[in-house]
Amino acid sequence: MEKAVKGMENLKTTVETKNISLALANKMIEAALVKGEELGMPFSITIVDKPGNLKAFAAMDGALPLSLEVAQNKAFSAAAYNRATHEWYDRLKDDPPLLHGIVHTERLVIFGGGYPIKINGELIGGIGVSGGHYTHDMQVCEAALAVLESFE
Repeated sequence: MEKAVKGMENLKTTVETKNISLALANKMIEAALVKGEELGMPFSITIVDKPGNLKAFAAMDGALPLSLEVAQNKAFSAAAYNRATHEWYDRLKDDPPLLHGIVHTERLVIFGGGYPIKINGELIGGIGVSGGHYTHDMQVCEAALAVLESFE
């Protein structure tokens, strides 16, 4: 058997990763739907896993067709970049080359309504909501994220 290449003895060959479960995603959707009813607006709510794949989805009766895609892109943006979507604009607004370039990044949303989902600081997915003004979308996300408080 050949000798190991120098410096490769302790090379990590796999990485363990955690993803949101369907059960937790469904609980978060339920909480978001309650908040949507409370606000009196029809929302689309998306939960994705850590890599951004669709895990759970709900469109309230009357949700606009465009809100389905926007909610999915907000959830994807939050998970893929591990950043709430509303944080992007402040970071980009004073940097015109970046602002005008990054908005061409497919599926990236830079206004509110998407949040990373984390347990104990570890990213496990993303949530995206669309259907109201982005501030309403954020409220629905925050109601869903409150489900996580029992796990911290």
